[in-house]
Amino acid sequence: MIDRYTRPQMAAVWSDERRFSIWLEIEVLACEAMADLGQIPAEDAREIRAKAKFDIPTIHEIEQRTQHDVIAFLENVASYVGPAARWIHQGLTSSDILDTTLAVQMTEALDQLLAMLDRVRTSVAMRAREFKHTPMIGRSHGIHAEPITFGLKLALMYDELGRARERMVQTRERIRVGKLSGAVGTRAHFDPRAEAQVCARLGLKAATLATQVVQRDRHAEFMTTLALLASSIDRWATEFRHLQRTEVLEAEEYFSAGQKGSSAMPHKRNPITGERLSGLARVIRGNAVAALENVALWHERDISHSSVERIILPDSCIALDYMLHKLDGLVAKLIVYPENMARNLALTKGLYHSQTILLELTRRGLARKDAYEAVQRAAMATWHGEKTLEENLAAEPQVSAQLTREEIGRLCSLEHHFRHVDRVFTELGLD
Repeated sequence: MIDRYTRPQMAAVWSDERRFSIWLEIEVLACEAMADLGQIPAEDAREIRAKAKFDIPTIHEIEQRTQHDVIAFLENVASYVGPAARWIHQGLTSSDILDTTLAVQMTEALDQLLAMLDRVRTSVAMRAREFKHTPMIGRSHGIHAEPITFGLKLALMYDELGRARERMVQTRERIRVGKLSGAVGTRAHFDPRAEAQVCARLGLKAATLATQVVQRDRHAEFMTTLALLASSIDRWATEFRHLQRTEVLEAEEYFSAGQKGSSAMPHKRNPITGERLSGLARVIRGNAVAALENVALWHERDISHSSVERIILPDSCIALDYMLHKLDGLVAKLIVYPENMARNLALTKGLYHSQTILLELTRRGLARKDAYEAVQRAAMATWHGEKTLEENLAAEPQVSAQLTREEIGRLCSLEHHFRHVDRVFTELGLD
């Protein structure tokens, strides 16, 4: 399913072509850095830069014999370079190439995810402003609580995705780390000055200290950052799915002309995008667990993490990119029903004003216990009767002794609940 919708930009980051291109650039940069330090002939470094290239089918063919992808790559490159190829991979180990490449790929992937996330937040901000003052009921435990606006709900989404952005930016710095420090990370055979130069030219920092690999807490952080964003997407997909339930129907996924909801029931309009997003979030969360399992490696390195990462890193980046793309469309085209929000808001006949009255009674001198019980009696009468909360409050002796009917009516207003909406939008930069 994802393959049909994968954006080519993200798929390209994890392609064989991109991976081998980065491998080649690292090897060439390493030769140039050694030449700059006078450790190999400058003319050989120039020849390597001019002639070095690779052929993917040939690499795969060689790998069938060597059972080692980096050695297969090096053999193929050497066939194009000639005698100067003796300097390629000088003092390096496979993980120097693999982990440094992975750092470049993860950084590129995060850059794309950040751009997609910014696009989603722009759509959310637009819809939040659109419904800034559209009243609806807020729910706790799924039960009507107090009024909010749909704009506030979307502003909350904007804020949550903003924290996801902060985490991605911070994580980008911690995964932007390469290493060319050899078989156990001591730099015994490759000059640390050359390592720093190569990493800098790739837009990376050289690891202060590594083993044969860059430590996997960095990759686990990368994956948990993706999983947290996926979980936030799941949270809002679930929210919109609930709002689309027939008996609620305050918002609905766009349903295009010719779209079908069920093979059996022609009337169905299902929240398929939200359900798809919730399902994919589970995959990415599961992949994050696998990344956490990769942190514990034997001594200076074992290979147990490698097979895992070849699956979870590209798959998770591609899936999350897809999820952000679908979420953007869901939000931008979301059908909103203010009339149904007003209908649902009226269902409890003003019960959501109970706290406002409770607090005013305590301000007037009534003990909180007495005030609570008086308002609760009026609320229970409203639950089980025909009158509104305002009417039942006026008939409650302990309430009417403190508040006139006009005061009760003034307190039972939506304006009281929405007096800080503008301030919230200003603080979030949504004005």
